[in-house]
Formats: sequence, C-alpha cells, structure tokens
Amino acid sequence: MSVREIGSAIRAARRRYQLTQEQLAELAGTSTRTIREIEHGTGSTGIGTVAAVAGTVGLTIGIVE
Repeated sequence: MSVREIGSAIRAARRRYQLTQEQLAELAGTSTRTIREIEHGTGSTGIGTVAAVAGTVGLTIGIVE
C-alpha cells in the first residue's frame, strides 16, 4: 500500500466518523498540519505517527518485510 493510499484510507475513515481534521488531530495528539500531510501523502511524518492516527479511526497498518 502506498503512502497516498494510506492517507486516502485515513481520510475516508475520518469522514465516516464525521470528524474534521482538527478533531482527528486532537484525538490523535498531533497537529492539523500532520493530519493534512498524511491524508495528502506529503511531508515526512514518521510511521509511528501515521499508525497512531490510523488507530484513532480504527485502522491498522501492517508492515511486510
């Protein structure tokens, strides 16, 4: 799964829960800018933060080695 696909999945889940980016950022303990970057697949957000945000909306990110 690409970075953009992960971001799209997080955006879809956020919308399903009817959360704004600001609300998700607060729940996940991060900034609105970070949420925006994750959803658009830009920036250099670490995988731990992405996984935490995903978990906030009920998603998990699997890592394949």
